[in-house]
Amino acid sequence: MKKTLILLCLFALLIVEVQAQKMRGTDKSPMDMAYYPDNFAHDRKFAPKLIGDMPAIVRVTYSRPAKKEREVFGTKIVPYGEVWRLGANESTEIKFYQDVMIQGKKVKAGTYSLFAIPNATEWTIILNKDLDFWGAYSYNAANDILRVNVPVKKTEEVVESFSIQCIKGGDKDTIMKMAWDTTLIELPISF
Repeated sequence: MKKTLILLCLFALLIVEVQAQKMRGTDKSPMDMAYYPDNFAHDRKFAPKLIGDMPAIVRVTYSRPAKKEREVFGTKIVPYGEVWRLGANESTEIKFYQDVMIQGKKVKAGTYSLFAIPNATEWTIILNKDLDFWGAYSYNAANDILRVNVPVKKTEEVVESFSIQCIKGGDKDTIMKMAWDTTLIELPISF
């Protein structure tokens, strides 16, 4: 009996670890939001306030384009070396409810547009102070407040729709994961 209980516990831990590595499924709407803390990600009545003893840190609002059996990166869909809006439709926006640090650089609380310049092995992630425009057509590099480089990783499975998810890092940080096709980008954000 004791051996059975121990085996069941080990099996449960293995399942939890496997699930932690996968991106959460998406709903039918192409518009989505990612939060940290993510306690209310499935309850869209979330309001930026204290969640237990942790205040809201970040919210990302974006639209999810679908792969649809196409090659995504390094093509006309998302060319390498060009500014991309990190999603579809309106430019992606990120809101910090408090000051944060990204790769040792301080970012003040506020709302910013979020872009990337994808390449095969590394992406440049960009925060820009311009808001409320379609795609990256009005992007102005002079209004960037942050540029950082992050390495490209590969996913275990194909991610059909572009997805952003904020997961727990350490005690004082979150990791913003961005995945599409077999490409995964992880951006640590400290608070």
